[in-house]
Amino acid sequence: MAVKKETKTKKEKKVETGVYIETVGRRKTSVARVRYFAKSEGGIIVNDKKLNEYFPTAELRGIAESPMKKAKIEKYEITARLSGGGIHSQAEALRHGISRALIESSPELRGELKPLGFLMRDPRMKERRKFGLKKARKSPQWSKR
Repeated sequence: MAVKKETKTKKEKKVETGVYIETVGRRKTSVARVRYFAKSEGGIIVNDKKLNEYFPTAELRGIAESPMKKAKIEKYEITARLSGGGIHSQAEALRHGISRALIESSPELRGELKPLGFLMRDPRMKERRKFGLKKARKSPQWSKR
């Protein structure tokens, strides 16, 4: 007689109360899972750190906050999980995820964000290395004799 064991595969986490919109933003190999809470004021929290702690430079913070500034939204709370890639591509993945969340919450913002390129997933990725070559396209030095 076989005995079945019930195991919990998902870890239960304490989630803030309230309605949120969850979207995914991508750039190169970076992935940003974004939760957008429209009514609350909490700023942007990335991997359990404040935005200023996670992105050290003003340029990276500007990239991440740009959809909120262009849409002129002041009351918001965003929590995000970033993984993969470098810090610059993570900032751009976060921008992509925030833009998608804003569009889901209010579709009229699409006209403002689409011309800026915030809704397009940037398809440029590193090309794979081919055998017989040193890199993707660089070949070994050729000598005639």
